[in-house]
Amino acid sequence: MALNIAYYKNSKLTNTSSKYRFYDFVQKPIEIYVFVDPLCSECWSLEPYLKKLSIEYGRFFTIRPIISNHLQVVNYNQDRHHTAEHPALFPSISLAVKAAELQGKNAGKTFLRKVQETYFLKKHNIFDLNILIQCAEESELDIQEFKNDLSSISAKNACHSDLNVTNEMDVMDTPTIVFFNEQIEEQGIKISGINSYETYVLILKKMLQKDPIPSQKPPLEDFLTFHGVAAHREISIVYDWTTAETESVMKKLQLKQKVKKALAKNEVFWKYSQSI
Repeated sequence: MALNIAYYKNSKLTNTSSKYRFYDFVQKPIEIYVFVDPLCSECWSLEPYLKKLSIEYGRFFTIRPIISNHLQVVNYNQDRHHTAEHPALFPSISLAVKAAELQGKNAGKTFLRKVQETYFLKKHNIFDLNILIQCAEESELDIQEFKNDLSSISAKNACHSDLNVTNEMDVMDTPTIVFFNEQIEEQGIKISGINSYETYVLILKKMLQKDPIPSQKPPLEDFLTFHGVAAHREISIVYDWTTAETESVMKKLQLKQKVKKALAKNEVFWKYSQSI
């Protein structure tokens, strides 16, 4: 299958998109813009690859999540690619993610993950404000600040900035990833859809102009402790295990009562003991 790869001029970015860079405390050479719709199943499927890339090569790049769920409304009647139940309410999800991001980059990423877990795994109504607040609590956000920011100008401006960045980079679908090397004035690389992990690594190495050694993966229990919930497929991807190998390892942890098995949409998930 041919890859949907495009080259993108770094100089095309405007001051609007550069607002995201105030989060940087440690400058890394590569900046990766990840355009996602929180309620898009393919964006959820991209998560394991991003986790693995961050574990092995995260010392070289910073991820910028760009919420682009307006594309779901635009594309829904064109190709039925997404299955939104309440497209008119999507901006509230965007505002919630942006409100969380106002408490820090990591806070925003954690909240986005909780929203996706709640929607895809727990099957809860993510359009319910109480559910969003519960996600914020589980993400350890300042709840009063989060509630205030849900209707703040700052959160609305952040949503508008995401829309501008999406338009500037000609992103027409989610998920889409754009790689930039901040230290070299050359074209970025844009790739859409779900691709093999090797493809993302090759693009990263091309942007770095070198072939770095991947960092060592953390022990599985450390990974589960950090994330709380992990899909069977996700564990297999991150640790380069077959489905059977993952099953064997997780059954041993299950016997030790360190994990609990759960099913959602015919997919197996594992909850770490602290999350049970």
